[in-house]
Amino acid sequence: MKISGLQVFWLMFTFETGNMILLTLSPTFQDAKQDAWISYLLAAILGILIVFVSSKAALLYPGKTLIEYSKLIFGKWLGILIVIVYLIQWYSVIGDILREFAEFTITILLPTTPMWVLVLTMLLLLIYITYSGGIEGIGRCSEVFGPIILLSVLILLILSVSIFNYKNFLPVISDTGFVPILKGTLHPLSFLGESVMMLMLLSFMDQPNKGPKRAVWGIAAASCLVSTVAIWVLLVLGPEIASGLRHPAFDAVSYITVMDFIQNLEIIAVLVWILSVFIKLSLYFFLANYGTAQLFHIKKWRKLIWVTSTFFFILAIIFPNPTYTYIFDNTYWIYFALPVNMVGIPLLLWFVGSLRKKIQANH
Repeated sequence: MKISGLQVFWLMFTFETGNMILLTLSPTFQDAKQDAWISYLLAAILGILIVFVSSKAALLYPGKTLIEYSKLIFGKWLGILIVIVYLIQWYSVIGDILREFAEFTITILLPTTPMWVLVLTMLLLLIYITYSGGIEGIGRCSEVFGPIILLSVLILLILSVSIFNYKNFLPVISDTGFVPILKGTLHPLSFLGESVMMLMLLSFMDQPNKGPKRAVWGIAAASCLVSTVAIWVLLVLGPEIASGLRHPAFDAVSYITVMDFIQNLEIIAVLVWILSVFIKLSLYFFLANYGTAQLFHIKKWRKLIWVTSTFFFILAIIFPNPTYTYIFDNTYWIYFALPVNMVGIPLLLWFVGSLRKKIQANH
């Protein structure tokens, strides 16, 4: 299973775009108000640093996955502990996104459909793409879905120009303050920080040396697009309305009308999100299965898919409540996964790994 540099670019771009647009706008507007776009730009810079550090750490041991080289860097037991920390993230994210996917689809498209039907449908798609194609199949899908997502969002932005209210931009910074703007970066940064999966993905590249550059460009492109969407939502809805809506980007699409003929374009927004969510879930699904198999020395990792699928189905169905989502999003994800999984461990892997390499080279 090998993926190209171009596929890494589209993987980074596609899996970041949809969920960021749907889930990070409202909390960012609540904190940063009309300066939310500044929060997104700051998050973009920090997100690029995260993916760069993660790629450089993985590049120290090309051909080896995080499960393998974490033990070489930190020793067996500490290496296993680090792997478990990431497995917890991968498993919990799949359950959370499956539930978000089902709830959003029920709310917008299929109000009378039972949640378990939608969760099962998505799981069957994940099983198919992962079992038949592995990471290579997911990479090829991203090459198709990525341009569709980019073109769809650009079309929506262009059609909205006539309803922009440029006064929503003002005042800049002075009315908000720098601390709320910094706080507003946490939600988008926690999503951009998921690019830390390059710690695993780089080992599957046919040309690992291209990994850092391609991944950085992918995150930069996704950040630019989502920052533009944040500005678009600000100009259409204003900060007060946007902060009070659960999915402000989706609601902003409903305002689009051209000559009373082109309207009701919400289906394009739904398409963008579903395509992006499918790639994101597929990546996490592959990493969870492949990583677990490597940790427990299971040679035929695809056999594990049937066991983990049952677990993910139960996780998505049993915990569909606001309390679980609040704890996951505002406690574990922001205050543990972001500083530990996305910043701390990649920096340690890069620093200690580089040190070990230099010591070995001198001997």
